Amino acid sequence: MFDTILTWLLLIKCVGALLCIIRVLLGPTHSDRIAALDTLGLMLIGFVGILMILQDTMAYTEVILVVAILAFIGSVALAKYLERGNLFDRD
Repeated sequence: MFDTILTWLLLIKCVGALLCIIRVLLGPTHSDRIAALDTLGLMLIGFVGILMILQDTMAYTEVILVVAILAFIGSVALAKYLERGNLFDRD
């Protein structure tokens, strides 16, 4: 029963990720696209977490950490680029 619920959750996460990808491609502003990319990263983290529960393993813990760090750094870099127009300060 629990496996069935987790499988349905994976399908719901896939639909949510697909909607995020559509928002990234068709988003009216750059801020919407950045928010959708960040949400897509969170969806991926949840997807891998559910896979870890289904497979009863801790093997993907590093994958979750790397995806979380990359999503955070990517969001900060894109926000800085939108605010200032460049990523590197030449002081």
